[in-house]
Amino acid sequence: MYKRIFRKVLCAIFRLLFFLLTRVRVLGKDNMPSHGGYLIAANHLSMIEVPLVYCMVNRDDVTGLVARKHQKNLFFRWIVHGLGGIWLSRDEIDTRALRDARDHMKNGGVLGISPEGTRSQTGALTPAKTGVAFLADQAGVPIVPVAVSGTWQITKQIITLRRPILQVHFGEPFSLPPIDRKNRDAGLRNNTEEIMCRIAALLPPEHRGVYADHPRVLELIKLQQNP
Repeated sequence: MYKRIFRKVLCAIFRLLFFLLTRVRVLGKDNMPSHGGYLIAANHLSMIEVPLVYCMVNRDDVTGLVARKHQKNLFFRWIVHGLGGIWLSRDEIDTRALRDARDHMKNGGVLGISPEGTRSQTGALTPAKTGVAFLADQAGVPIVPVAVSGTWQITKQIITLRRPILQVHFGEPFSLPPIDRKNRDAGLRNNTEEIMCRIAALLPPEHRGVYADHPRVLELIKLQQNP
């Protein structure tokens, strides 16, 4: 009960701030399943994406993986604990965090993750880590790709009293083929590329980064233009 009330109050505050300071456009919101476990895979340009996407998922069982380094910030740690976030150590294979994330989705919950592992320093997609593909395989859940744009260097715009346009594009849920245990590394890499290509295809060209010229991205964009 506490977590539900905390989430409602926090999201109300964030929605008010986004309304006052930015202009938000949302595409494909109906692509988010109303029930059952799934994984949200989103690009990461700034810390703004976390509350922005989180508050758009209209479910009480949504959580995410959060880098353990942020525990040093008492206010941030209080929020993560209040929302039931899962702390993840990036310096090692954090089996406990991965197990908790897997179990959360297997039990029907929603988990958010940034496949890149950290914020982009270039304003565009960077090579992703295979953890997202591993989690999706372990939990056996569909993936909803999410592309956020307009948040790169957003602080400068807000300080100068400009209301930046933020766009959040939810793609259609999709499932990945099971990982072949005999060729595990290749399977994880291939599935990770598919996830990132799905995100890249939803982004404006300037944010596609290392995946901009990937054949799969070009194929997905063509399918979007000619459904």
